[in-house]
Amino acid sequence: FRPAPSEKRGKTKQIFELLDEPGHVLVQSKDQITAGNAVRKDQMEGKAAIANKTTSCVFRLLQDAGIKTAFVRQHSETAFVASQCEMIPIEWVCRRIATGSFLKRNPGVKEGYRFSPLKTEMFFKDDANNDPQWSEEQLLVAGLEPADLTIGRCEVDIMNKSTVAIFEILEKAWATQNCTLVDMKIEFGVNVSTKEVVLADVIDNDSWRLWPAGDRSQQKDKQVYRDLKEVTPEAMQMVKRNFEWVSEQVKLLLEPQTVGRVVVLMGSTSDMAHCERIRKACSSYGIPCNLRVTSAHKGPDETLRIKAEYEGDGMPTVFVAVAGRSNGLGPVMSGNTAYPVINCPPVTPDWGAQDIWSSLRMPSGLGCSTVLSPDAAAQHAAQILGLTNHLVWAKLRASMLNTWISLKQADKKLQHCSL
Repeated sequence: FRPAPSEKRGKTKQIFELLDEPGHVLVQSKDQITAGNAVRKDQMEGKAAIANKTTSCVFRLLQDAGIKTAFVRQHSETAFVASQCEMIPIEWVCRRIATGSFLKRNPGVKEGYRFSPLKTEMFFKDDANNDPQWSEEQLLVAGLEPADLTIGRCEVDIMNKSTVAIFEILEKAWATQNCTLVDMKIEFGVNVSTKEVVLADVIDNDSWRLWPAGDRSQQKDKQVYRDLKEVTPEAMQMVKRNFEWVSEQVKLLLEPQTVGRVVVLMGSTSDMAHCERIRKACSSYGIPCNLRVTSAHKGPDETLRIKAEYEGDGMPTVFVAVAGRSNGLGPVMSGNTAYPVINCPPVTPDWGAQDIWSSLRMPSGLGCSTVLSPDAAAQHAAQILGLTNHLVWAKLRASMLNTWISLKQADKKLQHCSL
């Protein structure tokens, strides 16, 4: 490989062009830690490996969820392979809790003020002027054209929405370790091959504030280094231990805290194709899905035995009842289990309008919902299980973002065609 001609050596990393992988680069971390646009700069032995481990885990988490990133794979202890991008020179900052520079720029706001919804800000990357804050209007009139893509309203809105989604996914993930994601900065680039705006650069312990148990005095991020009155070997060891703690904890973010499942009960194998659609949709959320055949009309004892089989192991379970004509399956399940039940009847053209009432018109005391689309039934089950499984929730959140982006891009394309 060779140094990428379009990139500079950064403060904490170096970019190399991969000659045997056109369109890809190697992002090599350095054992250097900086603060205040490198006004403070020190070597920290082992930081390159720690930072690379952290960013690789974070990008895998986001990519598995469905967020478009430049990350391809971890290459070595200190480097990863990424799609070649031309960077957009903007730092997007997302804040949940007011602290740091926000308080200096907004006197009167007390530390700890909680932003709901999240607060997003933009800063133009310009070391000579200490990365000034920019407005959307400044970005729009700047006429930036990385990789020949004009950064206009569509691209700004995509970056804004993506920043919030990325923060929320990582916030939910860190919450599983009883750690508060206070704020975070990220950068986007334009993939030189696809011309898409994607999350790029790195996300490591330089990128965020992390407060275990929501306690600032326990902070584990680079702020500890920024706050040092004197840089001594002992102080640097403390900073390194914090970075190592984060790199170990971040691996846990790739593991679900709870494992759930969907159990689809069908009244007849004639409904198999309908049920397979539910199972396929569940797999897209990473949710195991079991298919069973049972009739609450013809074999209620067997239906309740199957129900008890899945209640017995304590795994979070959502039951989906697939029964046409007179749906007894969903109501019987709902009346005999505390687990959620979703009716997803296969609606036929001839009697569908009449049959649907057996799923909608429930006796009192039954709480089963009715969803006609197999894909939507799986999504509803994922939303239930996502309350306790951050990886399922992340896929749902990324799916929302990607749907929004596709609509935004379709509108942009239509406007160009109309013009």
